[in-house]
Amino acid sequence: MKASEGHIGRVFVIRLEDGDVIPESIERFAAENHVSVGHVVLVGGVGGGQVVVGPRHSSERPPDPMMLPVDNAHEVVGVGVLAPGEDGKPVLHIHAALGRAGQTMTGCLRPGVTTWLVGEVILYEILGTKAARVSDEESGIALLEPGSFS
Repeated sequence: MKASEGHIGRVFVIRLEDGDVIPESIERFAAENHVSVGHVVLVGGVGGGQVVVGPRHSSERPPDPMMLPVDNAHEVVGVGVLAPGEDGKPVLHIHAALGRAGQTMTGCLRPGVTTWLVGEVILYEILGTKAARVSDEESGIALLEPGSFS
């Protein structure tokens, strides 16, 4: 386990509008407002895109992601962690549960997932900690690397 401690800075209340792309819209907002590390809570609706619903084979590295399309409007609730990528730009890793007509799909929202009607986001800025998404050779994924400011 790796961990670091920080404290809550600013708290942003954000309304995503119909057609806004998640997570790109939140990453852009974070960059414009100089939020480096944060926690995101999302509720609302999504209407298109694809969701990663797991690796095709659990033992395969790097994993081959299974993608499912989001067809039509779904209710959504999600949580994510915002941290800078190796280029210093904010990267949001967000998982969500999407529901429609009694069916639920849960997974990682990928670029291209769009808001349907409205997305309500609370972005908690985390200060006093240094974290980054660092490429991991074994998994082939940019993993969260917590660290402390010296």
